[in-house]
Amino acid sequence: MQNFSDTSIHLRSIAVKRFGEWPNIFPYNVSILRNLEKLEFSAPVTFLVGENGCGKSTFLEAIACAAGSTTVGSESVSTDQSLAAVRMLARDLRLAWSKKTQRGFFLRAEDFFGFARKMTALRQDLQEDLDSVEKEYAGRSATARHYARAAYTGQLGAMQREYGAGKDLEARSHGESYLALFQARFVPGGLYLLDEPETPLSPLRQLSFLAMLKQMIAQNAQFIIATHSPILMAFPEAVILSFDGERIQPARYEEIEHVRITKSFLENPQRYLRTLFEE
Repeated sequence: MQNFSDTSIHLRSIAVKRFGEWPNIFPYNVSILRNLEKLEFSAPVTFLVGENGCGKSTFLEAIACAAGSTTVGSESVSTDQSLAAVRMLARDLRLAWSKKTQRGFFLRAEDFFGFARKMTALRQDLQEDLDSVEKEYAGRSATARHYARAAYTGQLGAMQREYGAGKDLEARSHGESYLALFQARFVPGGLYLLDEPETPLSPLRQLSFLAMLKQMIAQNAQFIIATHSPILMAFPEAVILSFDGERIQPARYEEIEHVRITKSFLENPQRYLRTLFEE
């Protein structure tokens, strides 16, 4: 087991500021959030786990809004209409930092797919404009062609550096693009809030993602990740917080329902299939 530096834990705790009774509307009516008082982060990697609808993604979104996290190529957390209700909850959260960082980002799996499509379309538009310039300046001097091409080649180069969105983005699998995005956008000392990052990743790519986590934590990064993946949850020395209950509780890996069901299914899939398909 690797002992990670305490300097990786930027966000130390989240506490609820209560001023009167909470309204009975989303997200205040999510029971596990109504029971939240204070939650401390004691490891560089924290997993939020539980069934769909338990509140883990909503809680992660509220953290992102309260922290003012940046997003990856999508709308700001301060203006994204899908986060309007969560921004109300964020105002009722008090974040305590060891050292506040503006580095890192917030990423939902669905945002990544939209981002990938957007980058592909933008790259294609820039390439078409560049091809038009090549034709228009075909008979002119090399200097004239260079200055005419500069704006387009500069933007294409910036996309490659900042987003990992090179000319082969559309040819890559979602998993390859996702990992390339992380490598391109990673900054040491950041707080990374990820909602179900396993969605575009095969089991093998999930293992690659775990290796990336280890490298990033060695550079003082902190991760808070909502996930269903038993592979990701196995990251050494991570804290697992279960949302399956009335209160957020630490849980051991072996206790997590996703882990137990996956393990049981793989040991005897026919037993499950017979039950599911019995007439």
